[in-house]
Amino acid sequence: MLKLTPFLLFDGQCAEAMRFYHSCFGGDLTLVPLSETPMAAQFPPEHHNKITNARLINGAVELTATDWLHPTRKPVQGNMAALYVTADRYEELSSVFERLRDGADAALLVELHAMPFGIYGRMTDRYGVEWFFRGANVNP
Repeated sequence: MLKLTPFLLFDGQCAEAMRFYHSCFGGDLTLVPLSETPMAAQFPPEHHNKITNARLINGAVELTATDWLHPTRKPVQGNMAALYVTADRYEELSSVFERLRDGADAALLVELHAMPFGIYGRMTDRYGVEWFFRGANVNP
């Protein structure tokens, strides 16, 4: 089943912010630092404590977030929130990803691939909307 949730982007304060939201909403909080992902080798050590994936779940409340890691785009008010599409089945996630990528900015496209927290991908669509994707941890 597809699910759409808010996705927040922080400039180095993701862990702090998500811990604060956890204190407000309770539930289960998961934080995955850059150092625990295959992407760590692509970034200098001072970025390794940044969060690549944060997820807070408590009943109907779900927030997802990350620290800003894009090498060339800078965080500014207006590009610090996105839409987060999740699915249990890779086929379902891939189908939506493929439709949304029509006209997407190729320079900002990250194909669906396996990460420690599941299948991951991202894009900026033809209208400038940021989309992040996460699926069950199955091989694409």
